[in-house]
Amino acid sequence: MEKVCSSCKKAINNDNGAIEFKCPNCGKQTIIRCGHCRSVSAKYRCPECNFEGP
Repeated sequence: MEKVCSSCKKAINNDNGAIEFKCPNCGKQTIIRCGHCRSVSAKYRCPECNFEGP
């Protein structure tokens, strides 16, 4: 399964600025951020608990 950014939904293949982490609120879902969305502080939402963060 291809990994995509949780904010913009683009594939993160070969994105050196991409990061993956567990939701800081519930810890159940993996959040994936591309380098661009990280740099512009684009919002993301956890599909499990609806936590929203930059």
